[in-house]
Amino acid sequence: MTYDKNNIFAKILRGEIPCKKIYEDEFVLAFHDINPQKKVHALVIPKGEYVNLDDFSSKASEKEIAGLIRGIGTVAKKIGVSEVVKGGGYRSLVNVGENGGQEVPHLHFHIFGGEKVGKMVP
Repeated sequence: MTYDKNNIFAKILRGEIPCKKIYEDEFVLAFHDINPQKKVHALVIPKGEYVNLDDFSSKASEKEIAGLIRGIGTVAKKIGVSEVVKGGGYRSLVNVGENGGQEVPHLHFHIFGGEKVGKMVP
């Protein structure tokens, strides 16, 4: 899978498509999923052009890697699913490649929560 500069997340990053923003810093943008699969469903994307986690882990700088991981934790707190919140808990999921279920060729982490998430794989 190659990076497509016209993928939906690239367009959101450029401001061409609106999103319901949760959090943004120099490394990530987080927003609510337009088709939520759980009571709470957010997406966290790096600002760099990375196709998937394999691409990111081999090419991203240490600052970008740390920024993405910290961003996921920050977003979990902001949307009220972090374990620091009573009754919290969430699942962070990343799909890689066609067999992994990746649909958009831009690395993105899903954060699911707000209710019991269930089994990892049906």
